[in-house]
Amino acid sequence: MDTPLDRDQFPVCRQWAYLDNAAIGPIPLSAVEAMGHHTMELATSGGLAFDDHQVSIERIRAAAARMMGVPATDVAFVKNTTEGLGFIANGLQWAPGDRVVVPALEFPSATFPWSTLQDRGVSVSFVHPRGPGRTLPVSAFAEVMDAGPAPKLVATSWVQFGRGWRTDLAELAEVCRERGSLLCVDAIQGLGVVPARFEEWGVDFAAADGHKWLLGPAGSGVLYVRRSHLGLLRPLEPGWHSVRNPQAWDELTFDPDDTARRLEGGMLNAVGILGMGASLTMFENASVAAVWEHVHRLCEHAVARLREAGATVLSSRSHEGRSGILTFRVGGVAPEAAVTALKEAGVACSARGGGLRVSPHGYNNEEDIDRLVRAVAILRHKGQHR
Repeated sequence: MDTPLDRDQFPVCRQWAYLDNAAIGPIPLSAVEAMGHHTMELATSGGLAFDDHQVSIERIRAAAARMMGVPATDVAFVKNTTEGLGFIANGLQWAPGDRVVVPALEFPSATFPWSTLQDRGVSVSFVHPRGPGRTLPVSAFAEVMDAGPAPKLVATSWVQFGRGWRTDLAELAEVCRERGSLLCVDAIQGLGVVPARFEEWGVDFAAADGHKWLLGPAGSGVLYVRRSHLGLLRPLEPGWHSVRNPQAWDELTFDPDDTARRLEGGMLNAVGILGMGASLTMFENASVAAVWEHVHRLCEHAVARLREAGATVLSSRSHEGRSGILTFRVGGVAPEAAVTALKEAGVACSARGGGLRVSPHGYNNEEDIDRLVRAVAILRHKGQHR
């Protein structure tokens, strides 16, 4: 089976059926080489290589913007998704009585930035997922939004980390606009596997880390801020990198072109950004659309085979809600124990959403799925005969 991402770029495949990209994605050899090259340049040239590195960083900013479907001027580099969301939560001006709407059962980093605003008089209302697939139709958001004052902001994951429900961001953004609410998206479980058009869809803010589906190093992430909303944010880490003239040490005048760069503050993690840049190049060569179609086929193959093996699929696989995450349960076996048993069989996955979560990517193939299913069949047989 051909894969859109070159399988030879991923040494992890030599030992593992690695199906845990929703946790930590493996770094391709091209990213390893890019980071090694940058580090060697620092070792041999020190600061003399700085200007060349800055040119590369701006090229990667443009590539990240294309991945998100936004202008490069609206993209800032951040350490991780948590920092990006924190820049929004703590950079906006809040008043007592303001309200935020957030899905329940979110990853902590997508919940805590908003719940910590309660000491400023901000209330947080939760949208509760529905059914075994933990689906979050936009109508569920609208019901909660309309059950109180119009929220100042709606914050949601694009793809829920537990069972993989994918929110229709274009539809949700329209609901938000009708009520005068901002839309902030944790995009980490979608960016790199699902084609994105954040600007077109009407998303106001979005953040994602590089270490999952983007197959980059930890500590390198991206933040999108719609240009018209940049003035709403108080820069939390103002420094030499965020000003009009980085060489004017005594002048605090923010970037006059109203770009998201004003949020970056000081020195960036150039090693991580250059590693992420190599991964972004790999995606552009393959196309995210091709990766998305490939992952869909692998997930459908997994659904069919897992059901044959007696597993219960928990994730919704509806057209509007499907993602690269597939969560299932093996009867009679606790998820944490199942993860350990599968690891012993050479299969990497996670215990999430009350079951086993697998998340294939563009370098995985059907043999990886079949290896998973064989291990699950053995595990289920043992669980039935205890």
